[in-house]
Amino acid sequence: MKKVDFENGRITQNILQTALPMLVAQVLNLLYSIVDRIYIGRIPGSGTLGLGAVGLCFPIIIIITGFTNMFGLGGSPLFSMELGRGDKEKAAEIQNTAFRLLVVAAAVIILVGEIFGKGLLLLFGATQNEIPLSLSYLRIYLLGTVFLMVSTGMNSYINAQGYSKRGMYSVMIGALANLVLDPIFIFAFGMGVQGAAVATVISQFLSFSYVMHFLRSRENAFPVSFAFRFPHGKEIAGLGTAPFIMQFTNSLVQVACNQVLMAFGGAVYVSVMTIVSSVRSILDTPVMAVTEGTTPILSYNYGACRPAKVKKAVRVMMLLAVPYTLLVWILIMVFPQWFIHIFSSDGTIMADASKALHLYFLAFIFQSLQYSGQTVFKALNKKGKAIFFSLFRKVVMVVPLTYLLPHIAGLGTDGVFLAEPVSNVIGGLACFTVMLLTIWPELNRMAIKNGEGNTGG
Repeated sequence: MKKVDFENGRITQNILQTALPMLVAQVLNLLYSIVDRIYIGRIPGSGTLGLGAVGLCFPIIIIITGFTNMFGLGGSPLFSMELGRGDKEKAAEIQNTAFRLLVVAAAVIILVGEIFGKGLLLLFGATQNEIPLSLSYLRIYLLGTVFLMVSTGMNSYINAQGYSKRGMYSVMIGALANLVLDPIFIFAFGMGVQGAAVATVISQFLSFSYVMHFLRSRENAFPVSFAFRFPHGKEIAGLGTAPFIMQFTNSLVQVACNQVLMAFGGAVYVSVMTIVSSVRSILDTPVMAVTEGTTPILSYNYGACRPAKVKKAVRVMMLLAVPYTLLVWILIMVFPQWFIHIFSSDGTIMADASKALHLYFLAFIFQSLQYSGQTVFKALNKKGKAIFFSLFRKVVMVVPLTYLLPHIAGLGTDGVFLAEPVSNVIGGLACFTVMLLTIWPELNRMAIKNGEGNTGG
């Protein structure tokens, strides 16, 4: 299969060749959870309750994603930099360590989740009424943690080698399986919410099998092996702390939202938040594909000391991300019901969900600045800044605002949804501005050192 040529290819072409398969992969990856919610929302008589039950599991699912990103997205930029420097031996060590860390972390998560699942759900805002349904879904879902973390985490290394289509296929297999299996287990077998979890675990296993087959094949230049040794583990975890924090703080935000919405609006508003979060997951996917698709290009060229190409990659990333987020904002403002109908046909929550979407996406365009700035910091191994801005937007701003705004001027539940746009504006502008003020001068100095002169804007 043809690889993306990071060494000689054009920047725009490389980004598109990496980002487009990644976009398809991420859209399909959404089907693991989104298809569950679509079908669950249509279970006769209990769809809205089922959505709320699954929504209460989101913080734990997000934490799983956080650890996956820590070792996947945390190690793959380091892997790409070593490829750019021509050190394939060190690149192989980084990949193998990431693989081992993913397996170990998944085993620990399964153990902790199965033992303390009920207590965690109560901590995250569930009441005794929601516990039976939420816990039954969670305990089944956790069984697929190793499959999910390895298949998703190792995809970053497959993409970093230039095999972006292989990464796409690995996700496609599981996502299409989930699309087929969900209605069978939910409706045909009458398993309801539990059936959605069973279908997801089976689908994750199929993706895992494909990824492992490729990683052990001759086509892969860096076969994985499991040995209880972790060279470069600290470096991987250090850079991976930023994407982990992004997911972990998403979990904190979800907990805060569930708690405040239960207090001000009841269980129905947890269902509304589940719909809003699901729409956000869908609409975030293209801009995340662009930024993550740009990461290996940034890392490779930074490792190869090519500052002009790093700058061009940032420009191309922004030219793709900003217009997209503007288009999303327009669609949400004009046609919110389109997105709500994907997840629920319950007319009683349409007005509340439409208003919530309008408030939540009020400043979505600034999200492109946050993602782009974070991507550059992570891709160039600027872990301190990447971690700071991960914490700044969510922990310093969103969580306090979620608890504070509902008490101001009678905002109530509206205040929960307004916390997001306020943080988008302040956090996005701050992150992108600091990136320009710190990274651009460094790239200019690198260009001068290379004898290229100042590479300009």
